[in-house]
Amino acid sequence: MKITVVGAGAVGATCADNIARKELCNELVILDIKEGVAEGKAMDLMQTATLLGFDTRITGSTNDYAKTAGTDVAVITSGIPRKPGMTREELIGINAGIVKSVTENLLKYSPDAIIVVISNPMDTMTYLALKSSGLPKNRIIGMGGILDSSRFKYYLSTAMGVPATDLQAVVVGGHGDTTMIPLARLATYQGTPVSNYLDTETLKKVVADTMVGGATLTGLLGTSAWYAPGAAGAALVESIVRDEKKLYTCCVSLEGEYGQNDICIGVPVVIGRSGIEKIIDYKLNEEEQAAFNKSADAVRSMNAALENL
Repeated sequence: MKITVVGAGAVGATCADNIARKELCNELVILDIKEGVAEGKAMDLMQTATLLGFDTRITGSTNDYAKTAGTDVAVITSGIPRKPGMTREELIGINAGIVKSVTENLLKYSPDAIIVVISNPMDTMTYLALKSSGLPKNRIIGMGGILDSSRFKYYLSTAMGVPATDLQAVVVGGHGDTTMIPLARLATYQGTPVSNYLDTETLKKVVADTMVGGATLTGLLGTSAWYAPGAAGAALVESIVRDEKKLYTCCVSLEGEYGQNDICIGVPVVIGRSGIEKIIDYKLNEEEQAAFNKSADAVRSMNAALENL
């Protein structure tokens, strides 16, 4: 098994670290455009192997896609991170060219690879990767909903004073501060609705905090977060390579599901060895479906910017 992570920044390096620790592959390649960075981070990670007890071989490369040949799963983290005050929409002009080029170069050497997109704005970058590659939709997966759902569980656990691992909570819709939809109605604590434990106002605050979770961290850190995004990317890769059939919210291409077409947006999917294996219908109520439609409209408006590039 061979995995490639394109982009050796904080998110890419964290994703690679998690992949190595979990021993998800025999060979892990880190690639970056900046001279020496991928090589340095690969060497640094390899020097943790005896300390952490993994046998994955990690190599780094400066923009040499030939080193990625035979990749089974590729993770794209390339692009500039979001800065304080910057919207995901403002990233499109810069990151679209990067993601399109990376996708083409990866497939040149690994035509059968499954591609995981983390680059922002993620919904639009996933759509771009799908359209520019011509791949079947099961092989292009945006990571965002996994991260958003993890943040939802974090805020719920903080409000309830319980372990996040005891919670089930899902975020659907676009991966953006105004487009994501935390499904509070379906959130549970050990099988019981969280609404049994939180009053309406507290639950509304949890939802609001989740929606600006990324922006909150950007304001605190001065750049995008990396630990949780990197771990979320690795969790998605793990479900693919180990054929785990995990149910995650991922940004995927819809063809009538949830009332939408010609869009990549976050919905619950089963992830296995072939990538996206099934889209699950959560049967949204009228209010949730209206919010989902509004989210889809916002994502489409961002996708429209691709036509001018």
